[in-house]
Amino acid sequence: MTKTSFDLVVVGGGPGGYVAAIRAAQLGMSVALVERAELGGICLNWGCIPTKALLHSAAVLRACREAAHYGVTGAGEARPDLAAMVARSRKVAGRLGQGVAHLMKKNGVTVFAASARLAGSGKLALDNGATLSAKHIILATGARARELPALPVGERIWAYRQALVADAIPASLLVVGAGAIGAEFASFYRAVGAEVTLIDMTPEILPQEDAEISQLARKAFEKQGIRVLTRCAVTASSTTADGVKVTLEHDGKKIEQTFDRVIVAAGIVGNVENLGLEKTRVKVEKTHIVTDGLCRTGEPGVYAIGDVAGAPWLAHKASHGAVLCVEAIAGLPVHAIDPLRIPACTYSYPQVASIGMTEARAREHATRHGGDIRVGKFTFAGNGKAIAMGEDQGLVKTVFDAKSGELLGAHIIHPEASELITGYGVAASLEATEEDLMHTVFAHPTLSETLHESVLAAFGRALHA
Repeated sequence: MTKTSFDLVVVGGGPGGYVAAIRAAQLGMSVALVERAELGGICLNWGCIPTKALLHSAAVLRACREAAHYGVTGAGEARPDLAAMVARSRKVAGRLGQGVAHLMKKNGVTVFAASARLAGSGKLALDNGATLSAKHIILATGARARELPALPVGERIWAYRQALVADAIPASLLVVGAGAIGAEFASFYRAVGAEVTLIDMTPEILPQEDAEISQLARKAFEKQGIRVLTRCAVTASSTTADGVKVTLEHDGKKIEQTFDRVIVAAGIVGNVENLGLEKTRVKVEKTHIVTDGLCRTGEPGVYAIGDVAGAPWLAHKASHGAVLCVEAIAGLPVHAIDPLRIPACTYSYPQVASIGMTEARAREHATRHGGDIRVGKFTFAGNGKAIAMGEDQGLVKTVFDAKSGELLGAHIIHPEASELITGYGVAASLEATEEDLMHTVFAHPTLSETLHESVLAAFGRALHA
């Protein structure tokens, strides 16, 4: 007979939910995980992992096309095989999904393939007719793509799922939304040969990033042939036999154009429906569950983690929140998540990665508190490893409190930015000052030396600028 009473039940098996289940099992709790679709959630199956697999295929294609530059002949005529790229992407996601299933079994987590809703007094009603009871319930139901009335998803208008399994390369593609998801799809489809237009309502692409970095990303995209329109919105669309006819409003002017396909990447909304929240003290704002720093909702014994609990919408934030939530439940000493210590990465070409405050935000913060900041910059054109790799375009930017030496923010644009940002993440977590970073020995030749030089530059001590 299947067990129905647990110390903890987690609803949702994404990077927040399954990590919460594992950590709870490690701490000796009896744990159940309820997942209505695939283990691993959107991130593993339809987000982070399959998109990175496609983007790596694009990087290999790019390397082959540029092989002659590195003294390699015979690869310059490489062509994309979209079906093979998609098949590999799905295989990668499938392999990791099997890995999550193995981890559940290994850690003794009982998995229910169902939907669940709160049923009062520590109970959950599953849509298969079962009822589970638990001392603690974690909601990790994630989020989904925001729908735009002017662009209903269909055969020619895609959300991320459709964009990940395309059966042909669009001749022309409009990407609506220039955040991380939109930028990544724009990069991939441009690399495989589509004519890409990327639009956003804000003044710059990647609007959450430092303005200087966003401007550099825009220039890099345009150099690749991506048409970028900011302060631009879709006001109407109609699907025809030839494609999608779209009306754009750009800087007060209307533009009508037909695209083969359209990708909608205009943000996400939390999956808060059908969870039984109506009869609880759980508060929802703008489709996201409100929590405190330890992931507790207004309902005793009910917690929320990951995308359903609001920004930043990042898998690693969900996993970190899962661990601290479970450890708090277990009575271990924990600290609330500091959003300024969570790195953000966009895996476009080039990549963009950041942590902490932008220069503008840091300056405003310092002004309010009667202080000042120091900003250091170092370009990859001065880095030996970057030049050897043929990837010498990009910038590292660091922002410090001028008085205390606290690292307030760090920003990188480079094809390896996502791998480099963790250095600053560790520094921020350890509350390292500029002196600590200056006295750290960085291996040579490495791209990471740019991190060191940027710190030195903030204090007028750069060696290779």
